[in-house]
Amino acid sequence: MSDSLLKFTFRNAPVRGEVVRLGQTWRQMIEFHAYPAPVTRLLGEMTAAAALLAANLKFNGTLIIQIHGDGPVNLLVVECQADLRLRATAKLRESTPVPSGAGMRELTNVNGQGRCAITLDPADRAAGQQPYQGIVSLQGDSMAAALEMYMRQSEQLDTRLWLAADTHTAAGLLLQKLPEDGGRTAPETDADAWDRTNALAGTLSHRELLTASPETLTRRLFSNERLDHYAPLSPRFECRCTRGRIGRMLLSLGREEVDSILVERGKVEVTCDFCNARQEFDAVDVGHLFATGSSSARKSAVPPH
Repeated sequence: MSDSLLKFTFRNAPVRGEVVRLGQTWRQMIEFHAYPAPVTRLLGEMTAAAALLAANLKFNGTLIIQIHGDGPVNLLVVECQADLRLRATAKLRESTPVPSGAGMRELTNVNGQGRCAITLDPADRAAGQQPYQGIVSLQGDSMAAALEMYMRQSEQLDTRLWLAADTHTAAGLLLQKLPEDGGRTAPETDADAWDRTNALAGTLSHRELLTASPETLTRRLFSNERLDHYAPLSPRFECRCTRGRIGRMLLSLGREEVDSILVERGKVEVTCDFCNARQEFDAVDVGHLFATGSSSARKSAVPPH
């Protein structure tokens, strides 16, 4: 079953929806990371949500969701490009065990200090333009509840999410209430659609979400509704780390700092948090980098292992 995201709207009703299923994409994203099962599940739900939210934006750039946690999980990050290229990572606190079966609160919000941030970073950012970022306190007992709260507080949009993930699949369903024109509902509009579609979606089980295709899910859930479907989209994993990006990061550290790493370790190694690829810079590479400002290179990335 290919990875896909299906968008649809309800006729004569101010409601739109999406279903996403990530199989190979999700497995590629976690292939080189031995995350505990509860972390894999939470990060997978967040990844599915990022695809759903990004697909609704008329925006050329990157949507970034970050959960800053105060529990065993220090940070969760998912990035989604406008064309649904995805990457994700999790950072755990050292020496802090992850309880078996832990939920979002136990992983990220033990002391109530967790935060949720969503950033929109334009691809064609003008000089001096800063990315848009909204930050709210982390609320709710699930990733879906936390992001629903974010959308209400920061974007003033009624949004419902149903999310599920395991080591093989990450999937999600989104329903969103569209703003009414001028605060009024047209006479032919189905005024009960929001409550009714939410009730129908509430019958969805995690197993169904993880195993059924987006087309099958919408047909099962909304068989008596009149829907308009759009062409399916194709999410995929792609990491944007390059030797050039790493070189620019080393330049920003400064020659003194980079030379100190060379003296201590004999080389500079940088491992990508997202895809686990490793870039190595020896003394000759570093000299070339700071002399030319370029990391065009004698070496390529060391494959993940």
